[in-house]
Amino acid sequence: MMAETHSDWADRIVFVTGGTGFVGSHLVDALLDRGARVRCLVRTDPKWLTDLPVEMIEGTLHDEDALARGVQGASVVVHMAGRTRAPVREAFIRDNVEGTIHLMEAVAKAGTVEHTVVASSLAAVGSGGSGIVDETTPLKPVSDYGYSKAHMEEALQAWYDRTPVTIIRPPAVYGPRETDILTFFQSVARGVCPIVGKGSADSLSLVHARDLVGGILLSVGKDVAVGQTYFMGGPAQVAWNQVRDAAAAALDRRVLTLPVPRAAVPLVGRVSEWIGRLTGTYPPLNREKAREILEAALMCSSDKAREDLGYTPSVKLEEGIRETLTWYREQGWI
Repeated sequence: MMAETHSDWADRIVFVTGGTGFVGSHLVDALLDRGARVRCLVRTDPKWLTDLPVEMIEGTLHDEDALARGVQGASVVVHMAGRTRAPVREAFIRDNVEGTIHLMEAVAKAGTVEHTVVASSLAAVGSGGSGIVDETTPLKPVSDYGYSKAHMEEALQAWYDRTPVTIIRPPAVYGPRETDILTFFQSVARGVCPIVGKGSADSLSLVHARDLVGGILLSVGKDVAVGQTYFMGGPAQVAWNQVRDAAAAALDRRVLTLPVPRAAVPLVGRVSEWIGRLTGTYPPLNREKAREILEAALMCSSDKAREDLGYTPSVKLEEGIRETLTWYREQGWI
């Protein structure tokens, strides 16, 4: 990636929402390593932020006072918070759209924020065909989550002439602390790998959290990034068979591939939700996710981020999966 010095961040106050989550916590780690003064919005449990030198602001994206305290004196805001699972669209709209608007109102009112970076998702694109989409692809979301992210991006345009904003759209993200793709790796650890279709063709953009965080930090403070949207994927598009083989090698075990017909995916989503109701949880594989698997674009181009920002993801699939599975084992997750 483009050269970056730690002095660029020394003593800068950075307000992070979603810092207790998967990618957000990796972002906090990277900011602390660079000498930034990190302030995080925390609902209740600090999770991965426990014992870190981070200023905790207790509250939510719907708490005006908490947001005001969070942005006060901050020169950078990175908005990673968002709802990724919910049984109804209204919950997505409340947290991903209305919550973002509340944050931007606080940013504009503070008047000190030099740059706000907002995390969206490839899911905002939705139905983009079977090829590789880019930032010019029209947004046609197929899931409630994707709809909320597309609606969020549309709402952010109202702020472009008031404060510098950049939108980052990651595809599927993996790495230590990730809990959604974890279910796939847990299945592989048991010796069974479910794959929709043949799994031999490139069909997925997958980015390691470390690469994504590096790209987010590259965008901060860049004039060229203001008012822009960037996809940030991994070094190459991948096939599910490659993911299976990398996981099997990291686990040092033989794996039986279980082909899942495309027609069966909606049923799997419904059954997963039914099981979730019995356990009081909402599963990562649900009817909405099934719709994305079947209908949404799953591959994106990072060319614009590379050209504008010098974004060059470096974590190869085999390396990233080995690191991730080693961490899962250490935590007893697999």
